[in-house]
Amino acid sequence: MEQTLKVARQWGAPAAAVIFFALWCVAEAGSMAPWIAHWPELWTLILSRFAILILTAFAIAVSAWRPVLSLGFTAALLMGQLVYFIPQPYSEDWPIYLGSFVGLGFSMWTARGRLQFVVAGSNVVFAGVMTFIMLSWRYGGGVGWFRQLFMGDRYALANYGWQLFSFLLLIAASCAAVGIALRLYEERGSLFKARNLVQANLKETEVELVVEQERTRIARDLHDVLAHSLAVIAAQADGTRYLSQDQPKAVLDALENIAVSARHALVDAQRVIEGVRDDGLVTPQPRLTDVGPLVERMRQGSLKVQQSETGVPVELGAGQQLAVFRIVQECLTNALKHGGRGTAVRLHFDWSGPGLTMHVASGLPASVSIGGTGDGDEVARVGRGIPGMRERAHMAGGWLSSGPDGEQFRVTVFIPYGSRSVPLPSEEGLEGAADQETASPKGIEQEPALALEGASPSSSIERESAGRG
Repeated sequence: MEQTLKVARQWGAPAAAVIFFALWCVAEAGSMAPWIAHWPELWTLILSRFAILILTAFAIAVSAWRPVLSLGFTAALLMGQLVYFIPQPYSEDWPIYLGSFVGLGFSMWTARGRLQFVVAGSNVVFAGVMTFIMLSWRYGGGVGWFRQLFMGDRYALANYGWQLFSFLLLIAASCAAVGIALRLYEERGSLFKARNLVQANLKETEVELVVEQERTRIARDLHDVLAHSLAVIAAQADGTRYLSQDQPKAVLDALENIAVSARHALVDAQRVIEGVRDDGLVTPQPRLTDVGPLVERMRQGSLKVQQSETGVPVELGAGQQLAVFRIVQECLTNALKHGGRGTAVRLHFDWSGPGLTMHVASGLPASVSIGGTGDGDEVARVGRGIPGMRERAHMAGGWLSSGPDGEQFRVTVFIPYGSRSVPLPSEEGLEGAADQETASPKGIEQEPALALEGASPSSSIERESAGRG
């Protein structure tokens, strides 16, 4: 129904004008036929009578989208008859005036605000002028309805004017009522549509509110658990280090690394949790300048990290810097986790291309088996680190590739300069994306360790499918 109204609103007035013109020509064919033989003498009169029809048809055609122009055509018709430029109506062609009221109906359908009152008031004036033209002995002489009075217009207007004027106003009011009814029906449909949209938005808002409340509750509980546990770890490590001054330096360094790592993990957890509570990670996030301190901390954790850089550094966006930091953090963490202390890691930043190219390579100790316990009974665990890093690189506008290369495992990342604006990615969202990717039965990419023991160069296919978390 809405589509039908839309089509009628757009094409109804032109179609009505064409129909009105065609029907009037058919009705007038009989009365104009005798004049055709006298065309040389009466062509001016015939064309002027057609001018009445043309002006009325144009008044209908433009009434829906140009109500003021439609009023102008009707006013031109009446003014032309008043000054005798257009022939006065005869007893059989006075109904042509009703075409202006058809245009009134379309104008009342589409007009809004004060324009409606302008259109309605103008048609009341037009009805009065039509009444005068039709009754006056100078013009219509009663047009076959009323007795012709040649002693003046006052008597004719006083006795018959109110009847004819009321009749024309009744026709005009009927046409206007149809237009107003169509407009009200259309507005009613729009209101129902708006109401349904508001109800749908309200339901979505309620769902989002429930989800946000649950997320806040989980974040609060997680904060309490992590804050307590990491604080205990840091306190116990510091206490043990202070009470064991006679222990070897390696033991004291390990205890110090445990305490420092626990405190940094507590700060990072608070950043993520506070960002979840504030809905948008508005808390400060790690940047590219934090990579250096991260590497130093991992060196204290007994990783042999060799860092290098070529080219001139370029300022990256906040989201891109966060992605680079998290990828480096994940690579170094996996190297320590799977390769153990003393694992050699090479970290290189190349700024000479169209974007930052980062290479991370770590050794693959031959003493570590890949993909489980080595007895073949357990399936290798599918990790989430590589999919998470790949998701971060993609969100930063670049790409990431990873896999074993001889005796090393390599991760290559490309982050373009001046890529599209990237929002700060949510830690929770990336974990969810990684879960979905690793849980998919098709195209599962099990992430390999940066450094795995017991892997030989010939087992590259197994290493590519090996998992880590």
